[in-house]
Amino acid sequence: MRWRAATWGSSGDVRSAEASSRSRESAVPWHPLAGQARIGHTGAAMRLFNLATHLGFALLLALLSAAVVRAMIAWPILDHPNARSSHAAPTPRGGGLGAVVAFVVGMLVLYQVANFARIAERQFIGVILAAVAIAAVALVDDVRNLSARLRLLAQLAAALVAVASGLVVSYLALPWYGPVELGWLGVAITLFWIVGCTNAVNFMDGLDGLVGGVVVLASAALAAIAAYQGGWFVYAAALFLAAGFAGFLPFNLHPARIFMGDVGAQFAGFTLAVLSIAASRFDATQVSFTLVPLLLFGLLFDAGFTLLRRAAMGDKVGAGHRTHLYQMAQRSGMPVPRVAAVHWGFVIFHAALAVLFLQLSSLLKPLVLLPALGLQLLWLGYVVRRVRAAGLSWRG
Repeated sequence: MRWRAATWGSSGDVRSAEASSRSRESAVPWHPLAGQARIGHTGAAMRLFNLATHLGFALLLALLSAAVVRAMIAWPILDHPNARSSHAAPTPRGGGLGAVVAFVVGMLVLYQVANFARIAERQFIGVILAAVAIAAVALVDDVRNLSARLRLLAQLAAALVAVASGLVVSYLALPWYGPVELGWLGVAITLFWIVGCTNAVNFMDGLDGLVGGVVVLASAALAAIAAYQGGWFVYAAALFLAAGFAGFLPFNLHPARIFMGDVGAQFAGFTLAVLSIAASRFDATQVSFTLVPLLLFGLLFDAGFTLLRRAAMGDKVGAGHRTHLYQMAQRSGMPVPRVAAVHWGFVIFHAALAVLFLQLSSLLKPLVLLPALGLQLLWLGYVVRRVRAAGLSWRG
């Protein structure tokens, strides 16, 4: 397997570099999206070969993930239904372990065969280990139901590892004003984002195929964007994440044979949160930090809206419930596959906005979130109408 070499700059961004023994003219750049294609059949053929190699390796990771998921079905951790469950019969959970195993194996292979992976020792290896630690704690939670406080402490500890590794949002880009240096506030925003994204993805994992499909599509889109931007580590990590959850997803489609469990949901949320900070290095003003929040906007909006609504209604925000927008849509009579497909559609729409994002100036890029917000408000209005027609309560 041939991975193009790259090195990290002092600011943490990925900058492509050829070996010193080759001149810039003789080097054959690899670019799956052909953004800076070298004229000639040799360069195009090499890029296609490398792309096919990477996708072939991703397929192997997906098969590995599927094998682990099959094992989790054969020797299950059963999720017994309760009053808040969307399933009626005991169903295995913890299937997200397949994605975790595939991702880790992908990283181990990458570290052995790719020069650019070895630059990750300080900035990413600790973070990858933290993600694995989160998955381990979440797997224990799937088996034994740990306290919410312990889970939060584990997430916060992992987020602190990311910050200590130098993954911090340093700037906030404001439309028509420009980037604002955050200073120490950047650390607080980074911690809030990592813990918040981890929990948002976990909270939204309550319907067959919904989060699994979103993670596959969002990770694939992020991999393509990272390749176009030359962010090779983000590209590889997002590709491995997409492959791992692609191996899991067929078993999770309605009616699900197995659930993702906290092990998969928290791992996906944490990893995507960290990759969003790494993606912020795609440009000097770090406005590309918004790429992952844009891709995950459907999940983030539902989780954020539900949290604020429950707080405003005086409900205990930490208590279990079935009043997320996706849950209310399903309870109002919308079929489970259709609800999941709506959220997959959100990611596809947001990926199209991400393409537009890449073409805009840094001052205008944050405005791309406005169409995403408008779409979510339309979804909110549609769900509210269904809930009223079905006579459902927003409590409980």
